[in-house]
Amino acid sequence: MCGIIGYIGSRDATPILLEGLRRLEYRGYDSAGVAVLNGGAIHLRRSVGKLSSLTARVAQEPLQGRMGIGHTRWATHGRPCEENAHPHTDCSQKLVVIHNGIVENYLALRTELQERKHEFRSETDTEVVAHLIEEKLAAAARGRGSSAPDLREPAFFEAVRQAVSEMQGAYALAVLWAEAPGCLIAAKTASPLVVGLGEGEAFVASDVPAFMDYTRRAVFLEDGEIAVLGTEGSRFFRVDGKRVEKQPTQISWDRTMAEKTGYRHFMLKEIHEQPQSVEDTLGGRLFPLTGGLLEKETGITEKYLRSISRVRIIACGTAYHAGLIGRYLLERHARLPVEAEVASEFRYREPLIGPETLVIAVSQSGETADTLAAVKLAKSAGAKVLAVCNVLGSALTRASDFNFYTRCGPEMGVASTKAFIGQVTALYLLTLHVALARGSMSETEARVWVDELVKLPGFIRDALKLDARVQEAARRLVKKDHVLFFGRDLNYPIALEGALKLKEISYIHAEGYAAGEMKHGPIALIDSDMPVVAIATRSKILDKILSNIQEAKARGASLIVVHTEGDDRARRLADWSLPLPSMPEFLSPIANAVPLQLLAYHVADLRGCDVDQPRNLAKSVTVE
Repeated sequence: MCGIIGYIGSRDATPILLEGLRRLEYRGYDSAGVAVLNGGAIHLRRSVGKLSSLTARVAQEPLQGRMGIGHTRWATHGRPCEENAHPHTDCSQKLVVIHNGIVENYLALRTELQERKHEFRSETDTEVVAHLIEEKLAAAARGRGSSAPDLREPAFFEAVRQAVSEMQGAYALAVLWAEAPGCLIAAKTASPLVVGLGEGEAFVASDVPAFMDYTRRAVFLEDGEIAVLGTEGSRFFRVDGKRVEKQPTQISWDRTMAEKTGYRHFMLKEIHEQPQSVEDTLGGRLFPLTGGLLEKETGITEKYLRSISRVRIIACGTAYHAGLIGRYLLERHARLPVEAEVASEFRYREPLIGPETLVIAVSQSGETADTLAAVKLAKSAGAKVLAVCNVLGSALTRASDFNFYTRCGPEMGVASTKAFIGQVTALYLLTLHVALARGSMSETEARVWVDELVKLPGFIRDALKLDARVQEAARRLVKKDHVLFFGRDLNYPIALEGALKLKEISYIHAEGYAAGEMKHGPIALIDSDMPVVAIATRSKILDKILSNIQEAKARGASLIVVHTEGDDRARRLADWSLPLPSMPEFLSPIANAVPLQLLAYHVADLRGCDVDQPRNLAKSVTVE
């Protein structure tokens, strides 16, 4: 959530900050601001709403300087307004802070600081950080009895270090002090922060796209680490003050992957990128079927896979729906007991896990707070953790024992599409190799799987050809207030995902149900004003889902049906049909997801919604 960008170097900082914030817009925000150090003073500009408002203000009131920080805020403490927008200053307005996360003990800290005559200008928890650092600096100045320039940078570092030691909760910080113009300090715990290392310059950001035009050398900060950025190099420390050596990661993907390249929205572009995402995720991971391919990819051995007795899949939101599909696949083909659970519930209910349990954590960003907390809990109980993630070097991949990367490239739309498809593809691959390792799938059966998996990008391309027809279906939903989605078996999670996509970006209330549950409550809602979207592609339970569709039709529901091409029974039941080519049942969830993604997209676009940045949502949920 939110976006951080900081710069120190020889260039004009303001354009770098504004462009960096533009690259981070996908994270979600409701206000924005920048602060630049120039002439021994900090100059601040903030605005409410979209980044264009801030850009217009800066054009009217220009900023110049060679170091600065910028922020896009999503309101947690205090309403969206200019006073609550970041950056925030101390009493002297010589120190300025930007912050992602939540300072859980901010009320106690604020009360103590106000008792010591600090004056607050906002309702935010972040302003506490600025005043806390200010107080530490003042104490250091009294202690040394000198304001000699050569002592200011060490004092600045020590003040930040002491301040974060007193903070509880989640934070990613970037701090400037007018009296230490040679450095920019950053720190993090439980919120993502990455440092970009250039020649004679350095950057700090919430995510790599913010500085990719200038450097590909990135250092991902761990929890409890502090970075001191300067033009002559950057240094890294633990919160206890001890120096740590960090090795940069070379970012390989191209910036153009994060641009719209002619599409109306990032979401639409990313939906159409899904065939390539699947090809990239499958690439080099199908053969050899024996010989330890999974170990080479993830570090997980066949011996270990044979030793486990159960699997827990933990995730949030869309990633949880991918995990539900993984549960069906692993139980059915690897013959392991599998539970899939929302991470925010898993972490609080004292789950029974131990060394015999493999925990699979699924996350697009690798920075989801609840998933990270659940991983920590699992590891403390002795379980091994395998991360399925799209972001190299993310907190989840660093915390996990094994990593299986999806190769989807940057996903900019807040509502996940290609990352979800990549996660499901990765779970197919894991199922294949786990089943082989445990002997529940023969090599002959595995080759059949492989032959079908390589067709998957083609099936997705076929689904994308329905775009114009889906747009017509979307017109039937534009003025509706509620929609029900039905699916069964492997496609029940797709019904959940279809409903989530629609409500996320169109703000229409939608619910996904296992179709067999229809008579246990939801059928009471069905009448001529209730549209139903049903998934009825060929499967072993097709007759069951067709019966459920018939029951909805008998009560006057308007039916949009995703079905297999040539299935006249499903087509005749539908008011609007979305036919897909015949494919193996186990691959149907991925292909069936595509028209539902397009449906949500077109409904939202027709309603005039902000598709890429839906209200109240952020790309990475880095707080509870």
